[in-house]
Amino acid sequence: MAAQPDAVPPTAPEQRAVHPVDEKLPALKMATTGLQHVAAMYAGVVAPPLIVGAAIGLTGTELTFLTGACLFTAGLATFLQTLGIWKIGARLPFVNGVTFAGVAPMTAIVASTEDKSDALPIIFGAVIVAGLLGFIAAPFFSKMVRFFPPVVTGTVITLIGVSLLPVAFGWAQGASPSADDYGSGTNLGLAAVTLLLVLLLRRFTRGFVKQIAVLLGLVAGTLVAIPLGVTDFSPVTDADIVGFPTPFHFGAPQFQLAAIISLCVVMVVSMTESTADMLALGEIVDRPADEKTIAAGLRADTLGSAVSPLFNGFMCSAFAQNIGLVAMTRIRSRYVVATGGGFLVLMGLCPVAASLIAVVPRPVLGGAGVVLFGSVAASGIQTLVRAGLEKDNNVLIVAVSLAVGIIPITAPEFYHAFPETAKIVLDSGISTGCVAAVLLNLVFNHLGRGREADDVTAPMEPVSTP
Repeated sequence: MAAQPDAVPPTAPEQRAVHPVDEKLPALKMATTGLQHVAAMYAGVVAPPLIVGAAIGLTGTELTFLTGACLFTAGLATFLQTLGIWKIGARLPFVNGVTFAGVAPMTAIVASTEDKSDALPIIFGAVIVAGLLGFIAAPFFSKMVRFFPPVVTGTVITLIGVSLLPVAFGWAQGASPSADDYGSGTNLGLAAVTLLLVLLLRRFTRGFVKQIAVLLGLVAGTLVAIPLGVTDFSPVTDADIVGFPTPFHFGAPQFQLAAIISLCVVMVVSMTESTADMLALGEIVDRPADEKTIAAGLRADTLGSAVSPLFNGFMCSAFAQNIGLVAMTRIRSRYVVATGGGFLVLMGLCPVAASLIAVVPRPVLGGAGVVLFGSVAASGIQTLVRAGLEKDNNVLIVAVSLAVGIIPITAPEFYHAFPETAKIVLDSGISTGCVAAVLLNLVFNHLGRGREADDVTAPMEPVSTP
């Protein structure tokens, strides 16, 4: 009897390729690229507690505690988003942290509170309620994904980058507008040198060094700043080695209706921006975010927000600036960002470690931020390329939505006569531009004659004929 030809040996089964999002990189590469994500978003995490804490009049020790708590809770929220449990977490390389959208209403709550010692408990109570309500609403909110074709997502991604660029320009000028050296030649020169270093590293290096060009640029920029007297090492010398964010350190949460309504509005804004961010990141990492992914991501945002006050943290949301880092480095592993979340937790538990990032001068961050945030805008333009802009309807959608979204950037006082609650939404160019793009897409591509003339609501892919 003739022997049968062997098929594929059972000891060598065909391996299914791992998607780059699920790839686990070597330990050193995971650590350095994760730290790069922390460096990109650190200033955004610590700014809200510093602003709110200053409005309350917290002491230096209390302010350090509040900042560490926000770093700790940002790490926990990042774990939820990247690693996920059950139906919670987008499982994308998404960094979560304190949303800046809540700063204005939180400072308003502080101003309206007679006893300032009650301000943080009132804020924490409102964040808990807003987070729980958002968690319940997440699956319903995610159904909006079908209203985000490339003409909408490309516009929103572009707006995310454009909206973040002024932050980089502000960092480039210095730490505080009230400082004597704000906008000085030294600060601007330092930002320019950092930008140049990042560009040179991206142009003339290869492999791993090229991928961590931003982190190396931040280190080199900080070293250049030392002889210029711009680097401040006092955060390291003044910080404790170990510290834990004791639950309800500032008092048990209090629940006041006005504060709850105010932060529920912020939660809606945050969920809108997170939806846009998930769609943007999905495009960049080649794993488009569907309705299920968005629902899971919003659950992570909202649950992270609801748990955050337990450890004295604020409302959490996705950080758009890290999307630029993913777009630039092309390192798409969610485990890299989870490693960054681990660094955030450690910083929250070890104030000395957190202070090391604080040593990086703001102008150095500004120089690197130009590359990061500009990369987000460039990714949006790439999406718009395949959004059917040969159609007049889509050109109008992009034109008007960009114009509406840029208003808060080019004319910050444009909505000054509106109620404070309305300004929470209107002062966010990402939110207003996103809403405008969705509504215009509905009008021009879903309703009436617009849909008959130019049906471009589906993803822009070639239609195969039988």
